[in-house]
Amino acid sequence: MTQLAVAVSGGVDSLCALLRLREQGHDVLALHGLFLPDAASSGLRPAPEGPRLLTAAEALATPLPPASRQAVEGLQTACGQLGIPLHVADMRAVFDREVVTPFVRAYARGRTPNPCALCNRAIKFGALLDAALSLGADRIATGHYARLLDGPAGPVLAAADDLAKDQSYFLSLVPLERLRRAVFPLARQDKAASIAQVKDAGLAVPVPQESQEICFIPAGEDAYRAFLERRWQAEGLSLPGSGPVLLEEADSDGRPVLRPLARHEGLWRYTEGQRRGLGIAHSEPLYVLRKQGEDNTLVVGGRARLGMRGCLTGPANLLCPPEQWPDTLLARLRHRQRKEIIRRRFRNLFHIIKKFLFHTLVFQRFDLPVPFERIIPDQALRITEPYRDAGKLCRTIIPEITHIGKVRLQIERTSGQVQILTDT
Repeated sequence: MTQLAVAVSGGVDSLCALLRLREQGHDVLALHGLFLPDAASSGLRPAPEGPRLLTAAEALATPLPPASRQAVEGLQTACGQLGIPLHVADMRAVFDREVVTPFVRAYARGRTPNPCALCNRAIKFGALLDAALSLGADRIATGHYARLLDGPAGPVLAAADDLAKDQSYFLSLVPLERLRRAVFPLARQDKAASIAQVKDAGLAVPVPQESQEICFIPAGEDAYRAFLERRWQAEGLSLPGSGPVLLEEADSDGRPVLRPLARHEGLWRYTEGQRRGLGIAHSEPLYVLRKQGEDNTLVVGGRARLGMRGCLTGPANLLCPPEQWPDTLLARLRHRQRKEIIRRRFRNLFHIIKKFLFHTLVFQRFDLPVPFERIIPDQALRITEPYRDAGKLCRTIIPEITHIGKVRLQIERTSGQVQILTDT
């Protein structure tokens, strides 16, 4: 019988996934990842060690932050009740290298990265999946609310039935070859059902509170700043300080002009599209339009300036061959953002250079009837089919933004970048 590893965090969702698979008769093992260093609250880096597999007793004998100790102790009890072996993978060094360090460096450049998407790709379906395979498991199951459909090239990621809890957006950077080994037992149920099933089984949830913030940074703005400052100092990076705030308006000919308005206290405090908490008095509500890290400038403007003229993205994670996409698609730039309809025009040249670009979109064009909302560098663009049971087609990271206007989405020929440009 094929053995399944179940990634258990200590929360109710992963515990329910473990319970459901066991009740369905699967041969399962539980695998818990240690991600947070003992010095997490101070922002210090863990020792540069690779992933290590431990027993629960071995993990508890090492220095752990309180939350990790609570999770391991609780999972040890729950797995004992179920008669399921528990393994612990020490991922602290690789988590720091692949998730925390890129996050810290991006913030120093005035970016707003999405660490959860990077974690799912590099850690949960990267290093943690590798640990599961080394234990003899064939696949890894998680407590994510997402579905996998059968696609022409393999599994295709799709939204869970519980749309309020759907996490497929955060999973769409996971490569196709990794999704082939993924199992999502909670795809067809809602959160309330998960809570009830765990309660009915008599299992105590080791970490009952639901994670809402970035797991490796303590709550509160002061703690956030302290974490970043200590990491920047350890990285040899200087703290981005105060700089000018410029107001973008239209001149008499409708062209954008900038004028000095105020001072900011560090670009890292702001996010593109932000309205609340700017602390700037003006005749109309102001929004953050962009952060210019090269000259430490914050550009703000009224709501009319929020429309997006263009952006460049990195190489796409293809989950379905572009030549098999329908003509009408949906695009989403943030987790809770309304999906925008886009239509494509396909050029039949994809196969000619596909081998040179690997998993990169090429020779597609997408027209949008309205401008996108303001988007955030280091966030992700996801393209999906427009049907309720549709799968995600690709996802890619957005590194740059320009200004406003009607837009089209186009795939750049030579670099393979997805590009949203003015539709002239």
